[in-house]
Amino acid sequence: MKKILLGSVALVALGTASAFAADLPARTYTKAPAYVPAPIYNWTGFYIGGHIGGAFNGSDNIYGSDGRFAGGVQGGADYQFAPNWVLGIEAEYTWAARDTTNVLFTAPPAAVPFTVQGRSSDFGSVTGRLGYTWGPALLYAKGGLAFRGNNDNVNVFNTATGAPLAFAVSRKDTGYTVGAGLEYLFTPNWSAKVEYQYYNFGTTDISVPAAGGVVSYRDDVHSVKAGLNYRFNWGGPVVAKY
Repeated sequence: MKKILLGSVALVALGTASAFAADLPARTYTKAPAYVPAPIYNWTGFYIGGHIGGAFNGSDNIYGSDGRFAGGVQGGADYQFAPNWVLGIEAEYTWAARDTTNVLFTAPPAAVPFTVQGRSSDFGSVTGRLGYTWGPALLYAKGGLAFRGNNDNVNVFNTATGAPLAFAVSRKDTGYTVGAGLEYLFTPNWSAKVEYQYYNFGTTDISVPAAGGVVSYRDDVHSVKAGLNYRFNWGGPVVAKY
């Protein structure tokens, strides 16, 4: 009898526990939030691109200081090191709207008054650059060799008659350039920049024997431009930083 009673109690307890378990809500599982890695911006690699902006001459230049439209192309390579510094080299060529200027010179007594007509257009540079990067931004300075094309020319003519006068020009087609800019890497392969650059070609002398005069002026150009670069990323794709 005792065994029958104990067995009955066990069956009732088991049934009650099963019914209670059935009434409990299903256990829910919460997925851990996905880890979003912070990107590492990689500046190492080759790039090519283009730019537009404006160019104007220095105040002592015979062509005057009026601004004119300019645009061109650039290409280069950068290497990121240590770990926020970027060292690079860049070649750039710019075409500017031709700047034609007539400048009247009053000659000494008994000499011929004359007018100098100057034209300037394209110029370029090969520079090194050094920059400091934080995140996607790169602040840099640059400097190196400046050069210009053969489209620059000078004509001299008699102011009164318009007849051409013989003259000789001493000028340099190479010089130096310095500049600075800010570049922003807005995708792993694309960056945009704004930049100022100064080109100096020394002094140009124009000798006019018939007028008995020599015209000398500083030959320099300032430019401000915005550019877009496509980067090939030597260092591979953007990776995660843990």
